Amino acid sequence: QLQLVESGGGLVQPGGSLSLSCAASGFTLDYYAIGWFRQAPGKEREGVSCISSSGSTNYADSVKGRFTISRDNAKNTVYLQMNSLKPEDTAVYYCAAGLLGLRLCKLSSRYDDWGQGTQVTVSS
Repeated sequence: QLQLVESGGGLVQPGGSLSLSCAASGFTLDYYAIGWFRQAPGKEREGVSCISSSGSTNYADSVKGRFTISRDNAKNTVYLQMNSLKPEDTAVYYCAAGLLGLRLCKLSSRYDDWGQGTQVTVSS
């Protein structure tokens, strides 16, 4: 059974950092693109970043220079390092897996398998 589990969310002050993890079980991530998405209350889900099976990356303009996505296939895990966090980064963060290339991996509609989400709150 394919499963994705996010962890690492929490409460952090503006300017702080968090590192999210997306651990896969039931399948190997090696051939999958992984996307990170977020959804704030009352807002639509938006793409944050994605990484292809070859390690190419894509970032939303709002997080460029602050967030870094990476993958460790040996651990079957993808990470999202978030620095210089802002209140507007507050949302539930989800990871998703799909057999996609970099061009499509930023599109949430292209993913079939999602994690349950982890809450990130940026507040003083």
